[in-house]
Amino acid sequence: MTFKTTTSSSGTGRTLDCAGKKLVLDRTRIMGILNLTPDSFSDGGLWLDKTQAIEHSLAMQGAGADIIDVGGESTRPGAQDVSVQQELDRVIPVIESIVSQLEIPVSIDTSKPEVMREAVSAGAGMINDVYALRHKGALAAAAKLSVPVCLMHMLGNPRVMQNNPVYDDVGAEVTTFLLERARLCESSGVSKENIVLDPGFGFGKTLQQNIALFHALPELMSNDFPLLVGVSRKTMIGQMTGREIPGRVAGSITAAALAARMGVAIVRVHDVAETSDALKVATALSQG
Repeated sequence: MTFKTTTSSSGTGRTLDCAGKKLVLDRTRIMGILNLTPDSFSDGGLWLDKTQAIEHSLAMQGAGADIIDVGGESTRPGAQDVSVQQELDRVIPVIESIVSQLEIPVSIDTSKPEVMREAVSAGAGMINDVYALRHKGALAAAAKLSVPVCLMHMLGNPRVMQNNPVYDDVGAEVTTFLLERARLCESSGVSKENIVLDPGFGFGKTLQQNIALFHALPELMSNDFPLLVGVSRKTMIGQMTGREIPGRVAGSITAAALAARMGVAIVRVHDVAETSDALKVATALSQG
């Protein structure tokens, strides 16, 4: 058993150039979540103050984060859209402040091409899009910006995605969707070396579908793209443990460790220090 992700078959072992800051995928890397929103499901409203957001970013880096993902629009089930200007007002001042203070890259969690452009101009080195660049102008913007992009699968949109999602084979359908998006990105000018895939746990999936999708991760990783997995504090963890959001840390860490064991390149988490410790211990005990 190993928690190092070095096999080329999973798309790991490569290096993502995030606006000059390198993210080397020689092992499972940790993406720390920085939500600058009042309504995110787990930590909405905690980091609206710019000073607190900067401090939290630095704390996550110190705790073991390898990249910070900054978002200004909630994508929780039932979330409402925000305007381009509102999202810009939330994320750009923080990105401008943290990129010069962090040694690690910053990612922008957005689906809007205008926000992508302004965020990268402010210093963000990766685009994380839950719509997989399906919004008008997003694909062209990502191709022109030439930074790594993460393409996520979502059934529907945040307002309706949990309204009776149906699949014949969730693993196969998610894989097909993501590979089609990846091929379109490549044909539109996005380098294959800049593409990361995210199966989108909790985005239009029931508990059983999420579990089946987790089991299908090796199939998705066999297509030579790095994989990002985000299950931190999500409803699926609550359904399995019977715990509300504050009590889902242990379950989230367990899922992250299992994903790392399977060879995923990046885990996106709220609880950076705990996840970092878990991966270090798991790696040490699995060697030899």
